[in-house]
Amino acid sequence: MSVVGNQRQTYLRLAAELRPHWRRDRAFPQRLQALLARARAFGARDRRLYRELLYTTVRYAPWVEPLLDREPEQAAAAAAWLASDIPAVRAYRAALTADWPVCPASVAARAAVLRQSADSLLPVWLKDECASAFDGLELDALHRRASLWLRAQTDDLEPIRSEFAARSWEWRHNPLLPDAHEVLTEADLTQCDTYRQGLFEIQDLGSQLILATAGLPAGGYWLDACAGAGGKTLQLRRIIGPAGRIDAHDIRTAALDELDRRAARAGFGNIAVLKSAPSGSYDGVLVDAPCSGSGTWRRAPHLKWTTTAAMIARHAASQLALLARYAAHVRPGGWLIYATCSLAGSENLGVISAFLAANPEFTPAPPACDFGYEHTGHGLALLPARHNTDGFYVATLRRR
Repeated sequence: MSVVGNQRQTYLRLAAELRPHWRRDRAFPQRLQALLARARAFGARDRRLYRELLYTTVRYAPWVEPLLDREPEQAAAAAAWLASDIPAVRAYRAALTADWPVCPASVAARAAVLRQSADSLLPVWLKDECASAFDGLELDALHRRASLWLRAQTDDLEPIRSEFAARSWEWRHNPLLPDAHEVLTEADLTQCDTYRQGLFEIQDLGSQLILATAGLPAGGYWLDACAGAGGKTLQLRRIIGPAGRIDAHDIRTAALDELDRRAARAGFGNIAVLKSAPSGSYDGVLVDAPCSGSGTWRRAPHLKWTTTAAMIARHAASQLALLARYAAHVRPGGWLIYATCSLAGSENLGVISAFLAANPEFTPAPPACDFGYEHTGHGLALLPARHNTDGFYVATLRRR
């Protein structure tokens, strides 16, 4: 059997093993990673090929699954045809789809094709939560492989530039933010010396835009109430500078341990990790609330199929409770920033509207910069198509 024939059979075997899980296992990425790690015969290029094919299969499951049942070889060709144009896929795709039509190259052409199947490619409940996701350009963006973004934590980019050049990695600055850069080469950035030295962090552009919309001043005493491993904590420190202070809290102690390591790596000594509930008042509080993660479907397409309307409602209730709890720590005149990585209106505008109705001492603040997104009067929905990002929501409030 040819190399491509072997690769096709391996893809079909992996797809058969994973298929029972991609519509119900929210830990699907870990399951896929473990499966590829167990296959010792795979080289790094093979792993990239199968990872891309399998993520594409999940992304377009309503199209590929019926073929897996009836015509598995056609399913393999369809997954190859729909996959992103990365080096690991090109030869395989050329061999399997030589007689297929050319995949629409332009964004407008792809959007038109996808729009015809919008109702099958997205869950039905999303229509009530984010009707914009069914528009052609947003639908196309949600079905494209996410870009790799980094955020510089230094004004001197020369060490990063030199290391990337030595590794033949291409990258480019994004003009929206001074620290935002898109990496154009498939790369494990965590292996870089400059990463280990804390000169940059891996962070989606949309995530970077959240704090940038507020126009925060330097200095101040901040609470990052749901800090996790600290991506936005470190960005907040970069914004407020060495004169400011940040308390970072989360109920996940392992995540806080990682935050502590990342802050130390960056040389940020003015970040304190709180493993117990915060007390006192702050000049600003960031509530980056746990959510459905629907804004991350480009990276985690299985979440399209494992998320339900009932989950959205539970998240919204929890988010409102978190926002109310941590709002009590905002000083008069202080900032309250609410953010999610969700497309769902119930988790976004719905939460903010309910919070403002119950807490009249807070008022929405217009964004210092909206980056071209529409401001609803309460917040900004950062949808993927405009700037090639994950999906986010941010609302900035001030306490009277």
